[in-house]
Amino acid sequence: MVSPEGVWLERRTPETPKSFDARSAGDVDYGRVVHSASFRRLQGKTQILNLGDSDFYRTRLTHSLEVAQIAGGLIKQLCHNHPGHPALEHLPEHALIQAIACTHDLGHPPFGHGGEVALNYCMRGHGGFEGNGQTLRILSRLEKFSAQHGSNLTRETMLGVLKYPVAYSVVANPALRPAMQENTSGTPLLNRDASVPPKCYLDGEADVVDWVLSPLSPADRERFTGFDPREGKHGRARHKSLACSIMDLADDISFGIHDLEDALALKLVDAAQFRQHLPPERCRGLLDYLATQYPGQYGNDVYKALSKKLFGDGGTRKHQINRILNFVIPKVCFAEDQAFDEPRLRYRAALPRPVAEFLHAVTAFVYQTVIRSPSVQHLEFKGQQMVIAVFEVMKSEPSAFLPLDTQKKLENAPDPLRVICDYVSGMTDAHLLRTYERLFAPRMGSVFDKL
Repeated sequence: MVSPEGVWLERRTPETPKSFDARSAGDVDYGRVVHSASFRRLQGKTQILNLGDSDFYRTRLTHSLEVAQIAGGLIKQLCHNHPGHPALEHLPEHALIQAIACTHDLGHPPFGHGGEVALNYCMRGHGGFEGNGQTLRILSRLEKFSAQHGSNLTRETMLGVLKYPVAYSVVANPALRPAMQENTSGTPLLNRDASVPPKCYLDGEADVVDWVLSPLSPADRERFTGFDPREGKHGRARHKSLACSIMDLADDISFGIHDLEDALALKLVDAAQFRQHLPPERCRGLLDYLATQYPGQYGNDVYKALSKKLFGDGGTRKHQINRILNFVIPKVCFAEDQAFDEPRLRYRAALPRPVAEFLHAVTAFVYQTVIRSPSVQHLEFKGQQMVIAVFEVMKSEPSAFLPLDTQKKLENAPDPLRVICDYVSGMTDAHLLRTYERLFAPRMGSVFDKL
């Protein structure tokens, strides 16, 4: 059963477009996203962690804008590469894919994925916490563009936002329970491995997901919400929609290649690490592309010349990053799962294996050498401890510590801890740090300090 096209442009709270409004439904969704408070807060949340006083590194806001640009480029490239393909008529319009891409990090808390792990520990026994699930919650409940349904975006946009269509309670491995470490010498330390959340939506948003997926046939819905159990890990969702796959691919490209650029510019990696993690055999497709498209510019040893240019001055490095992007993005293609009837689920954006393997290698390089480095892990650990401390203070006596507008939300809340979690997860890095210092730093502070 293929759903009628019009059903995907419906909003949970019906709206009648004004006769004088020239915008499409995608334009409206994009406007609501970029004018939202949660989108603005991304400027205060760094992409990896706050890397210092440099004004170069990417925040989650600049990252989201780059993902939106890449996602739009991927759609144009799909149209160019595959004229007449049956999936083309189901691609989202430009404004709508921009809206989806700009939302993809809205739910991430302060201090990166470390903050996510900390909040999942804080919410143990109360539905947990996961950044993508929080994104869905923000858009469907917390933003203020409608009385009941948050931003009240179209079903098409919400399907694109639904990156992991499995519920927390369904996909979580019961053997992995968020906890503090055992046998520490007096200082409580978070068991970070056990506290990593599954990739999912939060159980409290089940009604939202029901509405988003309501046009699907029972068979499509059952297949779409399937997941793979994994021994010793949380389960992993199997599927995402066409629009979501475009956003996700754009995110992977931006995360891998742009974070590589940041790491190079800030001298967080060196040439020896580059050669170790990205040897010539893992760059073969890229090296062939550079030799073919830029004859004579890389000499007899393209790999050696590329490495030298990446570790050169800013202008030279930027040219190489652009060429890497121009190698990856034009290769985008369609993958098909014929078991689905709905075209939005049947087709996905993908990269050919050699290009996908190169992108995976770049992402793994950044993860291993930067994100998992002691210098970053020290900061992530400290951020986690601060998130937990602030959450516990707010939880201990909400009427004394929470802002008044947040206290009002507690009055009729079915789970007050979820409201506190919304408040803490919405903080920027700087807001969380100021709150922690106000609560725990020895200096007295002032009643005129902003909460």
